[in-house]
Amino acid sequence: MEIFHCFFYFNLLLVPLMFFVAVSAADLYSDTLLSLKSELVDDHGSLEDWFVPSGINPSGKIYACSWSGVKCNKNSTVTGLDLSMKMLGGAISGKQFNVFTELVHLNLSYNSFSGQLPVGIFNLTSLRSLDISRNNFSGHFPGGVSGLGNLVVLDAFSNSFSGSLPTEVSQLPHLKVLNLAGSYFKGPIPSEYGKHPVALGNMSELQYLDIAYANLSGSIPRELGNLTKLESLFLFRNQLSGLLPGEFSKIRPLTSLDLSDNLLSGPIPESLLELKSLRLLSLFYNDMSGTVPEGIAELPSLETLLIWNNFFSGNLPQSLGRNSNLKWVDVSTNNFNGSIPPDICLQGVLFKLMLFSNNFTGGLSTSLSNCSSLVRLRLEDNSFSGEIPLKFSRLPDITYVDLSGNKLTGGIPIDISQAPKLEYFNVSNNPELGNFSASSCGIIGYLPPFQNCKSISVVELSMNSLEGTVPESVSNCQALERFALANNNLSGHIPEELAGVPTLGVLDLSHNSFNGPIPTMFGSSSSLLLLNVSFNDISGTIPSAKLLRAMGSSAFIGNPKLCGKPLRPCPSSVAIFGSRGAGKLIWVLLLCAGVIMFITLSILGIIYIQRGSKSQWKMISFAGLPQFTANDVLMSFSSIESMDALPPLSASACKAVLPTGITVSVKKIEWEAKRMGVMLEFITQIGNARHKNLARLLGFCYNKHLAYLLYDYTPNGNLAEKIRVKREWAAKYKIVISIAKGLCFLHHDCYPAIAHGDLRSSNIVFDENMEPQLTEFGFKHLLELNKGSFAAATSKRDTGDTNNATKEELYRDVYSFGEIMLEILSNGRLTNSGASIQSKSREVVLREIYNENEVGTNVPVREEIKLVLEVATLCTRSRPSDRPSMENTLKLLSEWKSNKNNNPTFEAAAAGL
Repeated sequence: MEIFHCFFYFNLLLVPLMFFVAVSAADLYSDTLLSLKSELVDDHGSLEDWFVPSGINPSGKIYACSWSGVKCNKNSTVTGLDLSMKMLGGAISGKQFNVFTELVHLNLSYNSFSGQLPVGIFNLTSLRSLDISRNNFSGHFPGGVSGLGNLVVLDAFSNSFSGSLPTEVSQLPHLKVLNLAGSYFKGPIPSEYGKHPVALGNMSELQYLDIAYANLSGSIPRELGNLTKLESLFLFRNQLSGLLPGEFSKIRPLTSLDLSDNLLSGPIPESLLELKSLRLLSLFYNDMSGTVPEGIAELPSLETLLIWNNFFSGNLPQSLGRNSNLKWVDVSTNNFNGSIPPDICLQGVLFKLMLFSNNFTGGLSTSLSNCSSLVRLRLEDNSFSGEIPLKFSRLPDITYVDLSGNKLTGGIPIDISQAPKLEYFNVSNNPELGNFSASSCGIIGYLPPFQNCKSISVVELSMNSLEGTVPESVSNCQALERFALANNNLSGHIPEELAGVPTLGVLDLSHNSFNGPIPTMFGSSSSLLLLNVSFNDISGTIPSAKLLRAMGSSAFIGNPKLCGKPLRPCPSSVAIFGSRGAGKLIWVLLLCAGVIMFITLSILGIIYIQRGSKSQWKMISFAGLPQFTANDVLMSFSSIESMDALPPLSASACKAVLPTGITVSVKKIEWEAKRMGVMLEFITQIGNARHKNLARLLGFCYNKHLAYLLYDYTPNGNLAEKIRVKREWAAKYKIVISIAKGLCFLHHDCYPAIAHGDLRSSNIVFDENMEPQLTEFGFKHLLELNKGSFAAATSKRDTGDTNNATKEELYRDVYSFGEIMLEILSNGRLTNSGASIQSKSREVVLREIYNENEVGTNVPVREEIKLVLEVATLCTRSRPSDRPSMENTLKLLSEWKSNKNNNPTFEAAAAGL
């Protein structure tokens, strides 16, 4: 009987215990993920919704299925885990992964995970995609990856792995994408990557292989030619040597081949000409030689040819550009000769042509004038001759032209002012060039030193934004007949040397800020016909020479301190100062003052340098950059000649290679010690802004006077350069959404909010995967801080509020985004059109955009284009408060589209926001 009672009570206890175990087992996923969460560093609360309510869970609900980043199927089984871009850190043990037997997708990218990659991941045998990119996993890549037999995508880009490349990946039969770039692997590429018996099918499905930035050495395995389904092969920025394998000709689907920045030698194999799908051939920065095979010009899909900085010689194929849509050609810094291929822009899509530092000869092809797609043209340091045939009125997008160091003759094309986007134009060191006419071209900066100008007869630079003084070296231009600098911001004295130019007939310096007297030597010039110095700050007496007084008062008016005929008579005191003897006295006094100033500035400079040399450099690294010291970084700059010449706080950047081979873009900031604190705080905020569509600030080193900012190097150009590239609408829509996401993150997920301040197409770059990223964000505010305008910013940061000035900047960003959408919609035709689009007929604009995008009767595409145009119209409303926030803008672009099957009108969707 006692046994029966014991058994009865045991059953009473067993039933609830079994129920508890059943409930716990039913929600094993939640318990396991909470265990994983306990290992992670989550300072930003990205996983705050990962919790289980207290109390009993009688329904057996799987709480994890409602958590952010967790995806379950209809059976409440976890099949996907996406923790990307959640600003997480710490080391992962991997002990939890045994539970997720049916996990198909695991994404840990864009975080700060460190330590060894957990081998427990390799127990996820159902896994099809594994993305651990842009973290700081270190040590050897662990063994066991061959257990992921279903894996299709393995992305481990930008980590800190070391040692040899993992050979086990060659045993993954379904792998299509393999990216191991950006770590510190060493040694050769394992031959196993290409040795796959057909019977086993190892890596036979591989379509994408990226092992760039990995410190690999040795030759390129010929076995890679066995990867016959490969479409993209990226091995750039390594130390690979030897010849380029001819076996690559077997990879017929290959579209992108980038072997740049290695130690490869020898010629381009003729066998590569069998790759009829090749669009990108990048071999720059190697030791290759020989001639470029004529057959390169026969590749029907070739768009980008980058072979600069090698030892190639001979002529370029004369049919280059005739058979393919060439967009970017860079063969600079080689030993090429001959002429430019006449049909290089025949298809009308070439936007970059870089031929500088070669031995090209002959005249510039007139076909370049019809190349309306050109953005950059660099032909300097060659032996081109003849006149400049460019028709700038036909080059609406040209921004950069360098023709210096040639043998060009004639003059500057008279329509240069009709190139609205031209920012840089250089024709220096062309000894026979006789005419430089570039008035009303928006030129900024200083006049160059006048050297090698013996043949120049005309210099016309009126109505620009030039500043500084006129160099005395202008006296070298002994053939100068006309010198017109009116309507600029020039200052200083009028050089006496100008009066000594024997052929000078016209000198127009009006509407500037010149000061001091009119050189008396002009009165004895035998060639001068017109002198105009009106509206400056000229002082003293007009020289008494009959020649000058015959010019009329209009040549001298607008100078309150100037007197004498043909202006008002000079007072006696002024007359005395205007005499020749007094003039000499003034020059002596000025010379003394100059000597004193020079000595003073020299002493101050020495003190500044001594202080600067004693100031201690410090280094701050953000997620994604190893813990370098400031000395490591500064040593990397020692070989970069242009670093010192880099303007402080500008869009200009230098490329630098840090220890371990990381390539970065470097920007320089100069500051005063009193402003360092607030600027450091803001730079740190920029550095902590991490998003897939933001260019990363990796770190910076600084002292009391100077800082160097280190950014991700983006080798694929910017949107401004690619705006006219023909794309499918889906690709354009993706670019629009990506830009919106990056901007929305700055405005709504950063605290305090960060206004971009200078959003334009040239500040939208493409990373290694052609993903759009915003760059230069916050630089306008940084410039204000550097000028000392930081009181409001400091107040805002202290209170945590977004003040009115910041709100205005955010609304201005929204307006700029609207203009960028119009540029993308119109393939670059609608530039800076935010205001004008408001008054245009929407139907007319839509019809034009439909035609430009060649959508025909495709109704879904037409609806999406209409949506983007409507959002662009909202964003560019004249009154800032009428514009949507970026959060609402992104909702209009994405949520309305996803819900369009419910047939809401655009107006209703907009009103709902």
